[in-house]
Amino acid sequence: MIEISNLTKRYGSINAIHNLNFSVKKGEIIGFLGPNGAGKTTTMKIITGFMAPTSGSVKIAGFDVFENPIEVKKRIGYLPETPPLYSDMLVKDYLRYVAQIKGLPSSQIEPGVARAIEKANLGQVQKRLIGNLSKGFRQRVGVAQALVHNPDVLILDEPTVGLDPKQVIEIRNLIKELSGDHTVVLSTHVLPEVTATCQRIIIINKGEIAAEDTFEGLSKRMTSTRRFYVKIRRTGDFEAQVKKIVGVKGIRPGTAGNSYEVELDKNDDSNEMLAEAIVKSGAGLMEFRSIDVSLEDIFLKLTTTDVAQQGATL
Repeated sequence: MIEISNLTKRYGSINAIHNLNFSVKKGEIIGFLGPNGAGKTTTMKIITGFMAPTSGSVKIAGFDVFENPIEVKKRIGYLPETPPLYSDMLVKDYLRYVAQIKGLPSSQIEPGVARAIEKANLGQVQKRLIGNLSKGFRQRVGVAQALVHNPDVLILDEPTVGLDPKQVIEIRNLIKELSGDHTVVLSTHVLPEVTATCQRIIIINKGEIAAEDTFEGLSKRMTSTRRFYVKIRRTGDFEAQVKKIVGVKGIRPGTAGNSYEVELDKNDDSNEMLAEAIVKSGAGLMEFRSIDVSLEDIFLKLTTTDVAQQGATL
């Protein structure tokens, strides 16, 4: 559905993005991540036709963004970080207005507005002024304006910024419901949102793709060791004894009293050897569990170390 080939954007001697190549399948939800200044916004502006690239191409449903801009805009819905809302308009009137701007035939405007209101769950506020709505409902109106012409592709930039936890869950569930019918590109700094909603992740750093895979795939590729949480009754010389165990790569105190994080190699027997050694030492094993690698761990490793220079070959 989205095909990006050798995409580059320069500002003078500075490369905002350089030689990006990736694709997104129909109905897929991808998380598009990167630190500030990485090139995310530039890429999204090019995809939506707002900005021209220096070189390379972007195709939406087979149409080139700059050779066939009208055809592309028919197939894209865009929610910027600040939704383009008019606070003095009623929700339903605003959506009718947006539908007209987007060129929907007269016969399709009312069905399109009704469909967007239903998908964004705006029925109870459709006759209210946008300016009187909560932040969560305004975000929903922003999503609805992106949906009103039933586009193939949705570009969502920070859709949950500034929302309370309940509103975040509501928007998260809405994005999940859009998969299959729409291809979604989600850009956000709220990393748990990505693991909760996205099927695949693209991480961009310094204008280049640092990694592209599912969360599970990234976890396997990025971790050469495993971490375990250990809580004991008596510390004594526990750290020194653990360091002697075969397979232990490191140990550090945990956040709770008498707790530790132990790093092991990926040998399947390492954790069993560690648990057995702790029991035999008489330290009083109270808790022993694996610590899952988070997307935050992966993100920081890719964007703050030399690993980021290895690109999508990770």
